[in-house]
Amino acid sequence: MSQVATTTAVRVVGIRFRPTGRIYYYDPAGHDLKTGQWVVVETPKGAECGRVVIAPRQVEAAETGEGGLKPIQRLASEDDLRQMLAYKSKEKDVLKRCAERVAFHDLPMKLVEAEYTFDGARLTFYFTAEQRVDFRTLVRDLASLFRTRIELRQIGARDHAKILGGVGVCGKTLCCSSWLTEFNVVSIKMAKEQGLPLNTAKISGVCGRLMCCLAYENDDYIAAKQEMPGIGEVLMTPSGAGRVTNMNVPRATVDLMLESGAVITMPVKELPGYDKPAEPPRPVHNGEGCGKPNCGRNRHRLTTPPGAHEEAGRE
Repeated sequence: MSQVATTTAVRVVGIRFRPTGRIYYYDPAGHDLKTGQWVVVETPKGAECGRVVIAPRQVEAAETGEGGLKPIQRLASEDDLRQMLAYKSKEKDVLKRCAERVAFHDLPMKLVEAEYTFDGARLTFYFTAEQRVDFRTLVRDLASLFRTRIELRQIGARDHAKILGGVGVCGKTLCCSSWLTEFNVVSIKMAKEQGLPLNTAKISGVCGRLMCCLAYENDDYIAAKQEMPGIGEVLMTPSGAGRVTNMNVPRATVDLMLESGAVITMPVKELPGYDKPAEPPRPVHNGEGCGKPNCGRNRHRLTTPPGAHEEAGRE
């Protein structure tokens, strides 16, 4: 008798604490929740106020991770929201005062942002530094100054750009600060795969790291190249035999050097006898985009991989 695998479904609600932050699953705990509502939940930093971005729904238990789901404590009241806004309004001032204390202690760190929990129980300072910083004395100083629990968190260059925001070389708002919720692995191999110039100044973002958008179409390029002749392959053309010297994936064409030394460009589908004709890529995203937050980016020459819009589109 064959055994049929069964999957366990659980009911979850998606909560986000920052406009472009990660989405965390919580147990709705019987609350009738809708997107846009504010709720109070328990986090590793204590009680936090977050916004519902995914209405209650069923998902596979494997998607929720280990340890189970924490329940929604309650809907945020008007007093909770007023309190949260009151502490938010203080963050610029406390950041300035913290910078003064950093200078006083002569610490090699650059402050980026100050963040209160909604009830003021914890104050977190985000900073960048070239190396590890011993800030124990600074923490005691800040705790005495602000009369609350203090946390200092060192962040990397990508998180720094995400917090500050800005405009990329494409002329659009940075992906990381507008819709990108998590940083995926980006490698120089992706630039090579797409035939981009291996000049770090041209393929790096404002954070100084490789642009996140290099990963958007990498799978499409790999798949398209598998349907095209490889570099060095000899093919027959109406003008005679030619060796492939270059390929243009977006146009689905190849450059061939003939025996005479002339170089011709031909669409792959028109090559006589080639038994794996490549289909042209789907239409290039136009300047206006398709209505999704990450359309029209400077690397969108092919189609966006499935799922790239899902997280951003949930709001």
